[in-house]
Amino acid sequence: MKLDGRVAVVTGGASGIGAACCRRFARTGARVVVADLDAAGAEAVAREVDGLAVPTDVGREEEVRDLVRRARERFGRVDLFFSNAGIVRGAGLAEGSEGPGGPFASDADWAQSWSVNLMAHVYAARAVLPEMLERGEGYLLSTASAAGLLLDLGTLPYTVTKHAAVAFAEWLAVAYGERGIRVSCLCPLGVRTPMLEGSSESGLGAHLMQNVKEPEEVAEAVLGAIEAEEFLILPHPETREYLGRKASDAERWLAGMRRLRARTYERSPRG
Repeated sequence: MKLDGRVAVVTGGASGIGAACCRRFARTGARVVVADLDAAGAEAVAREVDGLAVPTDVGREEEVRDLVRRARERFGRVDLFFSNAGIVRGAGLAEGSEGPGGPFASDADWAQSWSVNLMAHVYAARAVLPEMLERGEGYLLSTASAAGLLLDLGTLPYTVTKHAAVAFAEWLAVAYGERGIRVSCLCPLGVRTPMLEGSSESGLGAHLMQNVKEPEEVAEAVLGAIEAEEFLILPHPETREYLGRKASDAERWLAGMRRLRARTYERSPRG
């Protein structure tokens, strides 16, 4: 899909990958709707791209429906919905009921991770698919993570919900691909965003700092994938290599990940 003259909605558009994609899409000729929980940040990006800012909590379906309604009122339709917003909750390496990480993350952290990292994609599809299917074309793009293909060493709720996000995108691609709906899933490793910076400050993002991409680099990869209508977007080429290792020898891959976790967080590997 060429974006010139198209209408693109981008959630998480106030910063990071979302903001970079808003700017890149606009330079390509798209009309852009910038959605974010950060209303002031969304407005600032919207002014840059001559777009529409819509404050949105993507974890609430009524707000996603309202976002789509406002986009249609302003621009007439939605051609591309980029469900990009995501959160990290329940991070940590604790090994007991004291938490806060792993399976001991709080129910609230798990619930919020599900609502933003997975259900926001479901809400977006519900909101835009009927009209797209009626037109016989449309594009659903979502940000998961390399953690959704591999795993993240320090954040179990993030890893699990990002796996679910990848599976949801795969299902959409299979179910609607023959009806004119294009689907892509963005799975980056480390990108210089507020999310990664926050993880690095806590000490849980150290393993992602080896080959950090700038948001603008990711935006170029995203645009190229949209134009080529490619499903899996991997801005870090090494992700494909790691995924191949995981698929070819799961036991060896798990052992290697245990060693990496031990080196990164100074723990003794088990098993």
